[in-house]
Amino acid sequence: MEFQKILEKRKSTRKYIADKKVSPEIIHEMLSAATLAPSWKNSQTARYYVITSDDMLSKVKEQALPPFNANNTKDAPVLIVTSYVKNRSGFEKDGTPSNELGNQWGAYDLGLHNANLILKAAELGLDTLIMGIRNAEKLYEILGISRDETIVSVIAAGYGDYDNERPKRKTPEDIAKFF
Repeated sequence: MEFQKILEKRKSTRKYIADKKVSPEIIHEMLSAATLAPSWKNSQTARYYVITSDDMLSKVKEQALPPFNANNTKDAPVLIVTSYVKNRSGFEKDGTPSNELGNQWGAYDLGLHNANLILKAAELGLDTLIMGIRNAEKLYEILGISRDETIVSVIAAGYGDYDNERPKRKTPEDIAKFF
């Protein structure tokens, strides 16, 4: 699919086809696309925790997502918890921050990786929902994520069960100043 079409097609989806699984090969393609994103000094601090088993999906949806997001992802066959390793992206080798943003570079880099992941998902015919409202403490506990990482989001992936209308987007004139 042409890149412009992918950009225009991708939108947040809150209803998925029940019992339509995503193959491990497709998930691998999505993660491979994520790894192609740039990162600060090639630090590659993005980390992904992929949940596909029915037991773990239920556990995460019930314990780590608020009710509205659990409902939005009720039939999603894949949840991907995204995080980054702290104190590496945006830091010098001696541990000092390279500028005033410090660990915010890790979040920025992870955002670039996640953009690749969701755009690849769209190319492969999947729909996604990025959720920032989640219970990070429960995710650390359930998934055994190291405290050296910062959990940022949970991404649901699957085959959308409806064609939701894409919200109006701002124009370049709305968001940019030219000098």
